Amino acid sequence: MGDAAKLAGVETSAKSFLKRAVELDSSRRFDEAVTCYQEGLQLLLEVLKGTQDDAKKKKYREKISEYMARAEELKQHVKEEKRRYNPGKYHEQIRIEANSTGHTYEKLFSRFIDKSVSEIEVEDPYIRPSPQVYNFLRFCELVVKRGPNVKKMKLITGADNEGQGQQQRLHQVGQSLHQHGIHLEVDFSSTLHDREIRFNNGWVIKIGRGLDMYKATENKFSIGFCDFELRHCHETTVDIFHRKNVKSEPVES
Repeated sequence: MGDAAKLAGVETSAKSFLKRAVELDSSRRFDEAVTCYQEGLQLLLEVLKGTQDDAKKKKYREKISEYMARAEELKQHVKEEKRRYNPGKYHEQIRIEANSTGHTYEKLFSRFIDKSVSEIEVEDPYIRPSPQVYNFLRFCELVVKRGPNVKKMKLITGADNEGQGQQQRLHQVGQSLHQHGIHLEVDFSSTLHDREIRFNNGWVIKIGRGLDMYKATENKFSIGFCDFELRHCHETTVDIFHRKNVKSEPVES
């Protein structure tokens, strides 16, 4: 692939992110909009650097300036709202439509995993076969990237009684997390039905389908198999609360 084709591909990705940012902005989903603006701007800056045509450069600079101003405005708005809101009254609901794309764990969870988080508890009854364990592993990878002070994770799930595959897979995840300074505790429950993620900074996230919100691709060589930004989703609802607003046991600090 030539340089021109690569640049065109980057520009297409930038436009996709920025289009999504505008949609989220219009829907008042400002946190997610900021993330998309930032990702789109980063790609558009790459396009600007690789462009030789002065007229195109001028157009890109104008677009970058426009989107950057809006992103900064939203960042300040979100910061002010977080400073003023009462966590006990906070409730955000995200509706994920069937077959929609663009819903990654990073977009859903990363804004809640900051330096104040040291423990995370995941309740999901179906972290059993390999695809579901891989989903949990992807969530753990996000925690490693975003949570510098996380020291403990607890998974509560249902037991797979068909062989030892589930326990072996989760043991391997735990060994890998240990290399990053995180202890994984796994408990099995035969009565668990809820799907919930709790952070010990107070945030609680309920997902109708749990971590298993993605549809399988046609095969391992289909678009979306590696990049979950492009993976089609099942229909589900994500509810976000602060612990002061729900009756759940706190994660011990």
